[in-house]
Amino acid sequence: MPKSKRLLSKAEAEAFFARLAEARPDPRTELDYATPFQLLVAVVLSAQATDKSVNLATPALFAAAPTPEKMAALGEAGIARFIQTIGLWRNKAKNVAALSRALIERHGGAVPHDRAALEALPGVGRKTANVVLSEAFDEPTIAVDTHVFRVARRVGLSNAPTPEKVESDLMRLTPLRYLRGAHHWLILHGRYVCLARRPLCPACAVRDFCRYPDKTGEPSAAALSARTKAKGASPRAKARKR
Repeated sequence: MPKSKRLLSKAEAEAFFARLAEARPDPRTELDYATPFQLLVAVVLSAQATDKSVNLATPALFAAAPTPEKMAALGEAGIARFIQTIGLWRNKAKNVAALSRALIERHGGAVPHDRAALEALPGVGRKTANVVLSEAFDEPTIAVDTHVFRVARRVGLSNAPTPEKVESDLMRLTPLRYLRGAHHWLILHGRYVCLARRPLCPACAVRDFCRYPDKTGEPSAAALSARTKAKGASPRAKARKR
């Protein structure tokens, strides 16, 4: 993907986030949870998986093991039975069991309000720590996942090649009053509007700020006509076209 020619200025970034804030006044994670521990587990499970798939699995898991103590007692095999519909479930079951034991041994069963302590837990990296710090403890952090990385580079909030450097650019450019919601606004925008393969640019509330050179537009009349004809073609006609 071509790099942006110029990053947004501080004033442009302020206006950009103001627009997103107007569209989503109270952005929240789409993961379902009731406690910081459940949030931590849900975020660990969400790696390379959808929030929807995690939310389908966690109600039964959290009913059986809502605390680190009960999760540790459930054990790796017990956890695995609840999360087999989630990608990489074997490794995730191992990590959830291990991090539950670590929380008990190191933090008295509480989720630490500290980045280094969070990242020292099994299966917890910088992105997961940032999500927990922001969502559970209202810390001004920005977790950079694939959606945030894509949106930030497309719109001109960063040209950086790595998530860590994109995070640094976002922390520098994002106005303090928008830091609490920035991760959620960017991830939701990437999930539902600024799609990876074909972004929905005509529906984008911040299109005028965007530096992305390959914006999509409204389909032309000719394209719409061709699409309509294709839908009405007989199966035999469609086969001939192939």
